[in-house]
Amino acid sequence: MNMQLTPQWLVWARDLQALAQSGLTYAESPFDRERYESIMQIAADMMAAGSAADMKRVLDLFSSQHGYATPKVVVRAAVFDDRQRVLLVREVLDHDRWTLPGGWADVNLTPVENAVKEVREESGYDVRVTRLAAVWDRDRQGHPPAPFSCYTLCFICELTGGAARTSIETSEIGWFGADEIPADLSLGRVLPRQIARLFAHARNADLPVDFD
Repeated sequence: MNMQLTPQWLVWARDLQALAQSGLTYAESPFDRERYESIMQIAADMMAAGSAADMKRVLDLFSSQHGYATPKVVVRAAVFDDRQRVLLVREVLDHDRWTLPGGWADVNLTPVENAVKEVREESGYDVRVTRLAAVWDRDRQGHPPAPFSCYTLCFICELTGGAARTSIETSEIGWFGADEIPADLSLGRVLPRQIARLFAHARNADLPVDFD
């Protein structure tokens, strides 16, 4: 799948922000730093104009990023039970819409450890990761536009224990068959066709890893 739906203004704003962030990381001359700060301001202006967001909030978000600019990393866990149902949780931060358990990858944890942790924290269940199913680029998959470039690692998991438990991040937990996926998905986190693809991976362990 190669769906490049990202608005051009967002691509330019991200490029400028990344250039400014990396430049400020390595620049030693005060004149160079001043130039990169100006580029950061331009990027924030573009983002605010294109998204109708508050410019100061955008600038604060951009300025909070440090080091060489790279894509963000998200982990998602596709947990299946013995009835071949997938685990979904309602995400409080996105108007209680449904999604696969997951989130930003934490430092000092492997991708697999992150996936297991996210499932436990968001649903109360314990799982074992069996394989990597997909490495998807957020923009190429056709998610709604977001400030930063992002890769999503999707893992197939099997249930090993625990019990359903909501958290500060989730308001409901449910198991759904392939033909029962709720309509109110958190599309910034997961798309219907991605869930369908993960069902295919769960049914066929010989499928190769999907990647963009």
